[in-house]
Amino acid sequence: MTDQPGKIGNYRYRILALVFMATTINYFDRSIIGVMAPTLQKLFDWSNKDYAAITVSFKVAYGIGLLFMGGLIDKLGTKIGYTISIAIWSIFGMLHAAIRPAFSLIGFMAARFGLGIGESGNFPAAIKTVAEWFPKRDRAFATGIFDASTSVGAILAPFIVGAIVTVEGHNWQIPFLFTGALSALWVFLWWRTYNKPELHPKVTKTELAYINSDSEPETAERIPWVKTIPRRETWAFALTTVTDAVWWFYLFWGAKFLFEQFGVDINNVGLPFLVIFIMADAGSLIGGLASGALIRKGWSINKARKITLLVNAIIILPVSLVPIIASKWLAVFIIGIGAFGHQSWSINSYTLVPDVFPKKATASVIGIGKMVGVVVSIVADLALGSVLDKAGNSGYFWAFVIAGFSYLAILGFVHMLMPKMTPLDDNLEYIKK
Repeated sequence: MTDQPGKIGNYRYRILALVFMATTINYFDRSIIGVMAPTLQKLFDWSNKDYAAITVSFKVAYGIGLLFMGGLIDKLGTKIGYTISIAIWSIFGMLHAAIRPAFSLIGFMAARFGLGIGESGNFPAAIKTVAEWFPKRDRAFATGIFDASTSVGAILAPFIVGAIVTVEGHNWQIPFLFTGALSALWVFLWWRTYNKPELHPKVTKTELAYINSDSEPETAERIPWVKTIPRRETWAFALTTVTDAVWWFYLFWGAKFLFEQFGVDINNVGLPFLVIFIMADAGSLIGGLASGALIRKGWSINKARKITLLVNAIIILPVSLVPIIASKWLAVFIIGIGAFGHQSWSINSYTLVPDVFPKKATASVIGIGKMVGVVVSIVADLALGSVLDKAGNSGYFWAFVIAGFSYLAILGFVHMLMPKMTPLDDNLEYIKK
């Protein structure tokens, strides 16, 4: 390794940039259907229950994938595991474009299922990459940076889709094909750039020492994911992912809500989404900086993470008022506040895993937790689709009420399960200080 005396080095940020790019592609890919939902629903004559079935197909696969993708990434390593994940989701993303109207429902369900399998590997791989390349005190900030890309993908989707696809649905296939080209570029860059920090020739000795300054390098042995299931810490993290249902509600149902409530069509949804997801990006960055700053001031990791989560939960409460707001832009702003709080909540909850678990178990625990979030989201989608078909927009009322109040309740249960956030060793036993 080449050393540069007096300088830490910053190669870890090149790795983080690639994680940012992968997650941007990931969210652009999954956001396309939500942006086009009102148009595709009209083009293919889908009911709300049909659309819910399509979103559920993605989430079922996503949940199934999370059961094994985290363990697979822990087993194969981040370089190979991440590549397999993005290759799968790229192929099935492009297959959407081959679907014919006569088979639109079953075709979209099948394509979304394959997409879900592939995309289930992104967050376990991304979190594991951050754990490999950043010390604990910087992980919330690093996670916030790449997590901000979820909003970048969601922002790009309505503008690119709106520029290509007409209200009538012409050219709807092209956005699905666009992601394939981006994914191929990413795989090329990833294989040229990535290796573990201790093996990378471009990582200086000082940077490697900084990366490992508050944690031990990962050993070769693996922890089977089934061994993490009995740990209360696994389920504490899993509870925080229940709020993923809220984020997916914004992503998959947000365009439909704006269309049905305020008449915002595919060519005009870009600006509202820009406001919402820029605020979400701010939440990712500020949330990561906040808990990291508190840790640097001498706060314990336990106190810093949970106080940040509490502030986020309080910020999100006004979202419950959205269905009774008559102003489109006020509603958009308050949804943006909810997205801000959620992203800050999300990146701090992700860091709970590497804060407590050894690196070799990180991806597995992330996978288990995210699966729980998917299951809850599936139930929410089915319920919302059914209510919207039977009772009209009243379904949105209850969706936003739950979105506003759920975070506070969940944080209480998380604290009960993991009051002290005591780290675990390679045998998943508490480390005694």
